[in-house]
Amino acid sequence: MARSLLLGLLFQLISAVAADNIRAIYLFKDVLKSNTASITTSGFNSLIIFGVGILGNGDIMYYSNTPGSVDTLIASNGSYVGGTALSDKVRSFKTVSGTTVNRVEISMNSQHVQDLMASPGPGSSTPLYKNFQALKTAWGLDAVNNDDESLYDVASTVKFGQMLGQIGYKYTIAPYTNSGFWVSLKNGIGTTILDRAYLQCYDGGAGNDPIGWQNTLGMKVVPLLWVTNDSKPSQGTTAAQAKTKFSSWASRGTLGGGGYWNDYDIEKMGLSYTDYANVLKTVFP
Repeated sequence: MARSLLLGLLFQLISAVAADNIRAIYLFKDVLKSNTASITTSGFNSLIIFGVGILGNGDIMYYSNTPGSVDTLIASNGSYVGGTALSDKVRSFKTVSGTTVNRVEISMNSQHVQDLMASPGPGSSTPLYKNFQALKTAWGLDAVNNDDESLYDVASTVKFGQMLGQIGYKYTIAPYTNSGFWVSLKNGIGTTILDRAYLQCYDGGAGNDPIGWQNTLGMKVVPLLWVTNDSKPSQGTTAAQAKTKFSSWASRGTLGGGGYWNDYDIEKMGLSYTDYANVLKTVFP
């Protein structure tokens, strides 16, 4: 009896640890044109929608990165204005039959954040606050991902992250350099809100060591690799190469999971979502 109970508790512990492993992919392609059926059923559990940005007045845009698509205003004057086709698509990521996705984020840079945090500020009556609130409801979002690669203003970014936390979002980061900024940001916002760090390990971040970054940040890191692509072929990795890299990093310490940049290249190059997701399922089950 005691042995059965012990085995049961051990199984629950292993299952809980496994459930925490992050298997992510950035969605660079217009979500209305990408193969979301494959994306949601291949084994990824976290999707990060790239190309969302804020305007100087606090409106929110979804920028097109796909031929034939157009930039779309998605939140304005405290209301969602992006249309039902887009909201239904994003909400379906976590609800469609067979989905493995349990978290959806939007990724943005820090343009206009500093100005808007200064005036009118992060209060609940501001257009920016209300727009993010409306977008969260319309798209069923879980988090906002910070892909700042140029501004690096700690004070305004902390205010922005805290504002998002008040709305109910988690806040995540995607560094490739400037670790001091990200440490200050994490310490300023706190890990109750800032709960994930996706580390770019390609292109400008090709030399990054996830274990080293974990030690610096004081939190688990999710290393990102760029899939095979024709934009910067030297920075691309096949599924087999990705398995080797992820396995090597994971052998040196417990990571938060792994992920890829990006879906557009997988589809353009005729690659397999399943092959890349299986790597993550194997290394980060």
